[in-house]
Amino acid sequence: MARISASIVSYGGYDEVVRAAQSVLAHTSEPVDLYLIDNASPDGTGEQLARTSFDKPVEVLCLPENLGFGKGHNAVLGQLSSEYHFVLNPDILLEEDTLVQMCAWMDEHPDVVMATPQLYFPDGTIQHLPRRVPNVLSLVARQVPKLGFLRGFDRTYTMQDRDLTQVQDIQFCTGSFFVMRTQVYKAIGGFDPDYFMYVEDADITRRAMQKGRVCLAPQFRAIHAWHRDPAKRPDAFMRQLKSMMLYFRKWGFRLW
Repeated sequence: MARISASIVSYGGYDEVVRAAQSVLAHTSEPVDLYLIDNASPDGTGEQLARTSFDKPVEVLCLPENLGFGKGHNAVLGQLSSEYHFVLNPDILLEEDTLVQMCAWMDEHPDVVMATPQLYFPDGTIQHLPRRVPNVLSLVARQVPKLGFLRGFDRTYTMQDRDLTQVQDIQFCTGSFFVMRTQVYKAIGGFDPDYFMYVEDADITRRAMQKGRVCLAPQFRAIHAWHRDPAKRPDAFMRQLKSMMLYFRKWGFRLW
């Protein structure tokens, strides 16, 4: 039984998924139970992954339909026997032993149940992903950056008024890359299946906060391509709006 497990959900993008998986295997010094979960990719990514040989054992699960981001990750919830579970995007790349290092840090901080490292664009630019509790004006500012008068809301929302070079408690942990104590992840039932995609990470953070601290641990790092589909595609933007409404109905409406 590996102490560490990790899951990556794909919907297309075979080459990117393989790069992410290979980086996890190459830069993790302890055994890791790595699950690649394909959401019925129409381009055959799942079938390709199932035929791919990796340097270390990898379990590939091809789902019969596209269940969405959270339910895709939940597909292996019952199989997890690790101490720590990582949720990773397929556009994540590791350059160092980040998973093992983060687990060792959480060993030393038993009150922390969920954490994320500092993520960077491939060119080395920092990403402002740690956030406070979502509110309407901040979410609008994130998706419509041309509305310059809302820039202050975005800076506060993304905690740019805090020293993010130090460990910070956060209220919204990105689903692009986080680790959670597996017993907590299973106890809260993983992701809320009512979300298809977007904002489910804000929701799972709120539920994790009921079990302990959620932290940014910026001493650890990873590369994140961050495609930001909602900012580029109208259908993705509308899907995010639907998820936002679901979140506010569940947790309460906040204008700012």
